[in-house]
Amino acid sequence: MSANGLEVFDKTLQTTNIWLDEIMARVGPDRKVAWKVLSVVLHKLRDRLPVPLAAHLGQELPMLVRGVYFDQFQPEKQPTRVRDFDEFVDEVQSWLSDTRPVDPVEACRAVFCVLSRHVPEGQISKVRDSLPHSIRDAWLAAEEGPGPDAIARARHDTQDRRPHA
Repeated sequence: MSANGLEVFDKTLQTTNIWLDEIMARVGPDRKVAWKVLSVVLHKLRDRLPVPLAAHLGQELPMLVRGVYFDQFQPEKQPTRVRDFDEFVDEVQSWLSDTRPVDPVEACRAVFCVLSRHVPEGQISKVRDSLPHSIRDAWLAAEEGPGPDAIARARHDTQDRRPHA
């Protein structure tokens, strides 16, 4: 028997809590902060994607997460012009400023890993491939693991590829 009367609600709550647990393992044991991290990084990612791709990604999310993902969605303003991972992180940090201090790089890593683990690989590949190289590299580094050093390497590698003035 369903705890909430509808199995679909139970399933989305269970799945969302799994995602939040995985984020809390990286950013600390505060469910409200994990929810804020998830929603902020998803919004920044959504706003960077072309509208059709943003919509397809949204369809892969648990119903509860999908609700926050599409909250304040303004397709006519997409995609935004975030050129690199540093700009992406700066936007995330700005939107996390009303919560306890959270490392914005680790917040991005946590959400990238959750998405990679729970969204079909084909969809994640399309999303990653649509992003600027440095964000894509940071996402891949987050999936590969060990800690912030992988992100720092991705940032450094990307900066090495930039044309010099």
